[in-house]
Amino acid sequence: QVAQNKAVEVLTGIAQPIKLSDTESLVKMASTSLNSKVVSQYSSLLAPLSVEAIMNIIDPATATNVNLKDIRVVAKVGGTVEDTRLVKGIVLTQKAQATGVHRVERAKVALIQFCLSPPKTDMDNQVVISDYTQMDRILREERAYILDLCKKIKKSGANVLLIQKSILRDALNDMALHFLTKMKVLVVKDIERDEIDFVSRTLGCRPVATADHMLPEHLGQADLVEEIHIGGGNKVVSITGCQTNAKTCSILVQGSNKLLAEEAERSIHDALCVIR
Repeated sequence: QVAQNKAVEVLTGIAQPIKLSDTESLVKMASTSLNSKVVSQYSSLLAPLSVEAIMNIIDPATATNVNLKDIRVVAKVGGTVEDTRLVKGIVLTQKAQATGVHRVERAKVALIQFCLSPPKTDMDNQVVISDYTQMDRILREERAYILDLCKKIKKSGANVLLIQKSILRDALNDMALHFLTKMKVLVVKDIERDEIDFVSRTLGCRPVATADHMLPEHLGQADLVEEIHIGGGNKVVSITGCQTNAKTCSILVQGSNKLLAEEAERSIHDALCVIR
């Protein structure tokens, strides 16, 4: 304990105060942390980008610390590290579903936690069908059930749909995708549970657990939602122009292979820790 106190005292004595407005010094600190990394040759790009990300989520006049949960760093294979960019919004690594819609302006975004597929029983039951009319009735009921869900989504005014990943059954089946395609809704499925908080804070939307709660006031708004190509046949969904006061941003880290992309992601995290 005594040694710890002495170490803190010595470090405090040699420390040099830095103003947050001194961007050049912050970039130098970030560069120093990056120079020992595999991606050190890209430090001239990654250091200013890290500083800009921090400055986007704080008020330089009053900030004393930074919550790094407000910066989402996403690594994706495709392109090179030089293609790494800062996005003032959200980057989703999941692809948009094949609804024919890949770009939506003035988007109204719904984040749902229920599945657009036929319900299943709680226990493992079997239903034996002995007549084709019974089969026909099951298909009609299934179609009516899914169509009702899709109509409620469209009625709320949503034109972009984010669906949370489900482990129990399909989050989205082909019939629901067919109806949403006719309704011109951009669909992204398999949103991870740990992404829900960041997405809802950034968009200002509320996760909806049942179709009955699909209301216009639960939707988030964004200027642009689009699917973008990042090289190597890979795509991501970018959501920008979020109309909230949320101080959040995303960094899309690219690399020619998985190892390089993940190393760049770790390096940027270290740089962000130094700056904060």
